[in-house]
Amino acid sequence: MKRARVVYGGLIHHATEKNGFLQLDNGKMVKEEEVMWLPPVEPKTVFALGLNYADHAAELDFKAPSEPLVFLKGPNTFIGHRGYTVRPADATYMHYECELAVIIGKTAKNISRENAYEYISGYTGANDYAIRDYLENYYRPNLKVKNRDTCTPIGPWAVDAEDIDDPMNLELKTYVNGKLVQEGNTKDMIFSIPDLVEYLSSFMTLNRGDIILTGTPKGSVDTAIGDEVITEIEGIGRLVNTIVGSD
Repeated sequence: MKRARVVYGGLIHHATEKNGFLQLDNGKMVKEEEVMWLPPVEPKTVFALGLNYADHAAELDFKAPSEPLVFLKGPNTFIGHRGYTVRPADATYMHYECELAVIIGKTAKNISRENAYEYISGYTGANDYAIRDYLENYYRPNLKVKNRDTCTPIGPWAVDAEDIDDPMNLELKTYVNGKLVQEGNTKDMIFSIPDLVEYLSSFMTLNRGDIILTGTPKGSVDTAIGDEVITEIEGIGRLVNTIVGSD
C-alpha cells in the first residue's frame, strides 16, 4: 500500500492512493494538487550514505569507500512532495541526489544482514540536495553540504515493504525541467540495504521511524532557481520539487 501525510482543510491527514486520487483518513477523495504534501513519515534519526555508488564516487573524484560513509541529517532539512527548496544565495553549485530511503519498522540491534529485511517497514524516495561548494574531502560532507533547511524533499509515498519485490533492483531517474539527467539502479550500491542495517545496528540501536538514505548514482549536475526537479524511483513514484531563491 502507498501511504502519505498531507494537509487538507487546515488539518493533517493520513492518506492512501486510490484510482489516481488521494483517499483521506476521513474517507474523502481529493486530487494531488488540492493538498499540501508532508514527508510520508515523520523522520526520527536519519542516516545518509556518502559515495554509496562507485560511479558517483568517481564523478566526485573520490575512491569508493571500504566501509560505509554515514552522516546524520536534522529534521529541518525535510519537506514533502511539491515542496520548495531554497537555493542559498552564495551557492555556486547545488545538485540533486535521487535516493531510495529505507524506513525502519521496529527496534533493531546487532542484526545480521540475513535478517535485515525483517526490520524494514517500507520505502520512500528522497532528493538529498548537496551544496557542493562546501564539499571538502573524502570524509564528506560537512553540515553546510547536507543539512540546509528545505534541501531534502522526501516522498511522495511510503510504500509497504511487502509491495516492493526487490528493493535492490529499482530504477532511479531524475528529470530537470522535463529532461532526463540522472539514471541508475539500486543494484549498483556498494553497500546493500542488508549491509547497511547490519553495519549501523552493530554499534547503535535503530528505532521505528528511523530512515536510511542509501546514496545516489552518477549524473548530478548544477541546478538553478526556478528549476523543477523530479526524482523518480520504480514502484514508489515521482517526487516533484521546485528550487527557489533565498529571501
